[in-house]
Parts: sequence; structure tokens; C-alpha cells
Amino acid sequence: MALIIRVADGNDLMAVLDVGRRTWPVTYGPIAGEDYVAMGLAKWWTEDATVPAIRAGRVTVAEVDGTVVGIAVVGPHEDHLVLWKLYVLPEFQGKAIGTALVESVVASATGVHRQIRISYLEGNTLAEAFYRGKGFVEISRESGGDGIPESVWMRLDLEAKDH
Repeated sequence: MALIIRVADGNDLMAVLDVGRRTWPVTYGPIAGEDYVAMGLAKWWTEDATVPAIRAGRVTVAEVDGTVVGIAVVGPHEDHLVLWKLYVLPEFQGKAIGTALVESVVASATGVHRQIRISYLEGNTLAEAFYRGKGFVEISRESGGDGIPESVWMRLDLEAKDH
């Protein structure tokens, strides 16, 4: 398995969307229900929502043997960076691909941002364990409303590089 972590380009658009469309139902269906999955896919996994992030260089892809199997999408917010999306196709989970994506995001953010923040839905025990294992700590919770589980926010403080 040859793993390549790289910044996405315009040729990756459909592959990035495919990762979201394949991971969201299995990730969120059991936690938040099919309506939440449908809303998320329609809102966050469209060409209109994804093209600007790719153009801005905020999307990283994990490629195995020429196929995109995972993605990370970041964006600046205040004095930190938010890891808005981190998804790996179910059949490739547990192979350190998510770890490689997070390490790439951390390396890019160190010296530029003071911290990285992420959120996951309460009940997503795999995400919780994954992020805790990477050193993220819980900082707050937000109500999901309408029967949607709470969003749990976590942060990872970054070391400032000496200039």
C-alpha cells in the first residue's frame, strides 16, 4: 500500500466528494439519523461547497495506489485552525491514514496557528478515541437541537516555532 498525502487540486473534486458521500451515511446515520445525513450531504458535500476549499489549498487528500481514500479540510478561525472534515473510507480505516492526515495538518499549522480545533458528534466514540489519542482535549459542547446529538469541541495546542 503506497500512501501519498498531498494538497488536493481541481482534478480531485469528485474523489473528495465521493469520500464524503461514502463515509457520512455510515458515520452519522446510526448517531443522528438519515435526515441529518441527507442535510449534511446536501450542505457540505457539494461542488459549490467544496471547490472554494480546494482552490484555497485547504483540502488535503490521502491517496493509496492512485485512489483518494481520505480527506482533511481545514480553515482558519480567530487565532486557531479548525479541522472541519477528516474522513477516511470505511474499508481503509484502521490503516493509519487518518493519523497521516492529522500529522500533515499539524505540520502545516505549527508556527502559523496556536491551536487546532475539531468537533465530533456525541456518540461518535471512534472519533472521540481517535482525537484523544492524538492529544486533543475537550473544551466545550454545543447543542445540536432537533434531536441531533451535541457537538463536542476539542483542541490541540501547537508549539510555537522559534523564529
